[in-house]
Formats: sequence, C-alpha cells, structure tokens
Amino acid sequence: MLEKVAWMNMLFDFYGVLLTERQKDFMDLYYCQNLSLGEIAGEFNVTRQAVYDTLKRAEQVLSQYEEKLGLVTKSTAERNKLATAAAMLEEYETVKSDGRVQQARKIIEEVLEM
Repeated sequence: MLEKVAWMNMLFDFYGVLLTERQKDFMDLYYCQNLSLGEIAGEFNVTRQAVYDTLKRAEQVLSQYEEKLGLVTKSTAERNKLATAAAMLEEYETVKSDGRVQQARKIIEEVLEM
C-alpha cells in the first residue's frame, strides 16, 4: 500500500493541477493528509462511495497522463543517474583532491534536492 501511496503522491505532484478542484481536494486529503474515506465524506457532506469514485477517477486520470507523458518516470530515472554520478564523484574526490570535483558534486546534490 505504501508504494501505491508514494506513486500517487508523485503523480499528484506532477499532474495534480490538471485535476478538477474536487479531485484535487480528495487526493490531497486521502493521499497527502491520510484521511479516511469516511472522514473526507463527512467533511464534504457526501457519501463514502462518492469519495471512493472520485478518488478512483482521479487515480485513473493521473495514470493516463503518466502513460502519455512519462514525466514521473523520466524524472525518477534522471534523479537516479544524478545520484550515481554524485556517488562516483564523491568516491573520486577521496582519491584526488581537486576543487572542480567537489564543485561538480555540490551542483549535482543541489539539483537532487530540487
């Protein structure tokens, strides 16, 4: 379940602005703030089924955007490559003390933190 939550949060971060307001609200409350279907239903004065249906539709829409655009997949691959490069530079830095290597590693780490 945690993997699905993390994946949905990533999709929501990338494509959430493309959802309806209600879909955004429900996704935020369910996946980001960890509220239950019942809690969300009570807050919006709707049924649990309405919350469930809205969430499923939002998940489907977000997944379709990812299938077509692949931004989350590309971003994850880029971050993994940068992390590998940073580790390689850190390893090299211990062998040869050169300020340029340290500077390059710092730039990569800054990009990874974004």
